[in-house]
Amino acid sequence: MTTPVSFHPQAFIELALSRGVLKFGEFTLKSGRVSPYFFNAGLLNDGEALSLLAQGYADKLVQCDNVGVIFGPAYKGIPFVAATAVALSQVHGKSVPWGFNRKEAKDHGEGGVLVGASVAGQKVWIIDDVITAGTAIREVVTILKNAGATIAGVLVALDRQERGQGELSAIQEVQKELEIPVHALITMKDLMDYLDAKGEKEALANMQAYREKYGI
Repeated sequence: MTTPVSFHPQAFIELALSRGVLKFGEFTLKSGRVSPYFFNAGLLNDGEALSLLAQGYADKLVQCDNVGVIFGPAYKGIPFVAATAVALSQVHGKSVPWGFNRKEAKDHGEGGVLVGASVAGQKVWIIDDVITAGTAIREVVTILKNAGATIAGVLVALDRQERGQGELSAIQEVQKELEIPVHALITMKDLMDYLDAKGEKEALANMQAYREKYGI
């Protein structure tokens, strides 16, 4: 077992910036909002970056006592959940079953849409990058419940801490509707604290203006 190294938001933010995963500037989102930052976890595409992300997820999970299976929604969540299972074993000495889903059902071999550890009768944590509208998470929750799972909670890399169409954020809507906890490794506030510490006044001012307009 490796000596545990705690996940630090600042270290993750710096790595995300160095990989182009996180960018500050002006970005038009699918919602039409013009955001002062952009986060694309798909660019965590090397071993160091994926390892740090997985360590963050693993550190969160070991604080929970209801982890039966960890699950990564297709497709982006698949490498995240696999790496998290490795981090749980190597760093924390916990061997946790993991699985994922296919986008399309398979009609031969093991069949179905679920791959990996059985979720039937298990408390399942879902691991993903972000919750934007919550549609994908709701679909996965339905699949898992139909397979006999109990949803213990959701872990995401980033909480944008901004409202959806109503007064709640997408994460708050998921928490309220599905009655499950959603935890994030970093939040918009962490990004603002980082910019403040680095003296990035213009970027920080843009973030503050955006949060005043759309924040929760």
